[in-house]
Amino acid sequence: MYNDKVLLVGDNPFHGVSHLSQDRARERNQEITNAEYCANLVRLSLENGANGFMFSISETTLSILKLLHKKGISPRLYAIAPAASDYVRLASRMGTPGLATYLAKQIIVSGNYRAIANGLNGAITRNPEKLFKAYIFYELYRIKSATSRSVNPYCFLLHELVTEMALAFDLEWLFKSYIEFLLKLNIKPGFETRNSSRLIDSLLKWGVDLKQIVIVAPYNKVGFQMSPSKEECERALLRVPETEVIAMSILASGYITPMEAIDYINSLPNIKGIVVGVSKEQHARNFNTFKNTLVSK
Repeated sequence: MYNDKVLLVGDNPFHGVSHLSQDRARERNQEITNAEYCANLVRLSLENGANGFMFSISETTLSILKLLHKKGISPRLYAIAPAASDYVRLASRMGTPGLATYLAKQIIVSGNYRAIANGLNGAITRNPEKLFKAYIFYELYRIKSATSRSVNPYCFLLHELVTEMALAFDLEWLFKSYIEFLLKLNIKPGFETRNSSRLIDSLLKWGVDLKQIVIVAPYNKVGFQMSPSKEECERALLRVPETEVIAMSILASGYITPMEAIDYINSLPNIKGIVVGVSKEQHARNFNTFKNTLVSK
């Protein structure tokens, strides 16, 4: 099921994101100024042991994908949608109705008939499931436009904001429809979350086959971003022996050293891989350490 260890390059630094400090985020934004630099960091990470790239679907990361594709570099792709920061910026400028209109126009301009057909059908019948599928088709089209028509991401993940909102409203239909839809496209459905315990409990209650999905959630020894508690998130892992669970925030935004992080991850059951953001060449070279010390499970 897995190619040994799943070691993914994360894209947060490429967007100037730091979950620890706004000042640090601004510094990163100045350091990482172009797609070429970011693409080289991804390349160097892959050369040092990483085997995939996890990214929010944005103009920034699509530019990186284009450069990687031109160089013949094809990592396993884990795509996250929506790119929350991009849509928040658009909504603050256009308002929510303006954002909806903008997105509808983008889907039509894309020329992707499946996205357009589902979008029109959903709008006419007021069917949220059709609108949801139209959006996914649109994002997949953007990835293919940056790479090639034959490229599909290995995994398509719902951003944590969507996952947590859907959990809060107990939207069983959304989770099941999403999973079924992506499996038909031969893409592994995934969920990014900061509350892995709640997500796992809900999916098991709804009878979802957890072997078919990917869960990406924070796991680190200080409990950074682990909700409702570090202990609850750790216990949740016992319930998913065959699920591809990928740990994010393992360095707690730089608070923990790479070796400390891996020692903790190795102590947990059923973690299949990690995702780590890189903003410097040294960060990319750390994948050599991760490759040699992370225990396969």
